Amino acid sequence: MRQIVLDTETTGLEPEQGHRVVEMACVEILNRQVTKRHLHLYMNPDRDSDPEALRVHGLTTKFLSDKPRFPEVAQQLVDFVRDAEVIIHNAAFDVKFLNAELRRAKLPPFTELCGKVTDSLMVAREMFPGKRNNLDALCERFGISNAHRTLHGALLDSELLGEVWLAMTRGQDSLLDDGADDSASGAGAGAAGAQGRFDASGLPIIQVDAQALQAHEAYLDGLDKAGGKPCLWRQIDAPPAEAGGAAV
Repeated sequence: MRQIVLDTETTGLEPEQGHRVVEMACVEILNRQVTKRHLHLYMNPDRDSDPEALRVHGLTTKFLSDKPRFPEVAQQLVDFVRDAEVIIHNAAFDVKFLNAELRRAKLPPFTELCGKVTDSLMVAREMFPGKRNNLDALCERFGISNAHRTLHGALLDSELLGEVWLAMTRGQDSLLDDGADDSASGAGAGAAGAQGRFDASGLPIIQVDAQALQAHEAYLDGLDKAGGKPCLWRQIDAPPAEAGGAAV
C-alpha cells in the first residue's frame, strides 16, 4: 500500500483572493514504512505573502523570486501522487489551493490525480473528540519530538505528520515481529504466513503444581454454583461413560 503525506504553505488563506502555493512537500509511506522518497518544491507566487502567512512560514518574496512557477513543476506532483492515498491534515484547505493551481496549469482536479484523499485532522477528531488536534498537539500526544519546528515548513510538517499518522493508525498487525517485517518487505506471506512457520517445540513446558490445581477446582466449583449445573469446562472434561450416564 502506497501512501503520500502532503503539506503546502501559501501566501494567504483564500485562493479566490489570488493567494498562491509557495511550498509543497510529499513524503512517501510504503507498507507502513516511511521511505527515503519525497518531493519538495518551492514556487514563485508572483505576489507577496500576507503578513500573517509570512510569520507562519517565513518564505519571503525575495527568497521565492527565483523559484519556478507552479505550472513548471506541476507534472512532478502529478507523477508523485498518482494512484496513491494522499494524507493531508485539514485536507480541505490544501486541496482547494492545489485545485486552483492545477486549473491554472490546465490539469484535472487533485482528487482525480491520486487514489484518494484522507483528512488526518478528521480522523484525529474522531479519535480525540473535544481535544486539540493540530499537528503540535498530536506530536505531544504521541510522544513525537517537534522541538525543531520553529516555523511551519511543508517538508518538516509532512515528515512529522507521517510519524503521527503511523502512530494514530498503529494496530496489532501481527503477533510475531518477523511476520510484520516480512509484510513490510514483501518477502513473506504476512502475519498468517509467519504464524504458520512458527515452531513451538522450543517453548518451555511449565508443570502445574497441586496448589494451582486446587485453586482451579475451587474456581470451577464457583462457576457450577452460579450456573446451577456443571460448567462447560467440566462437561467437556467429563469421561465418556460419565457423560453418557448423565444423558440417560
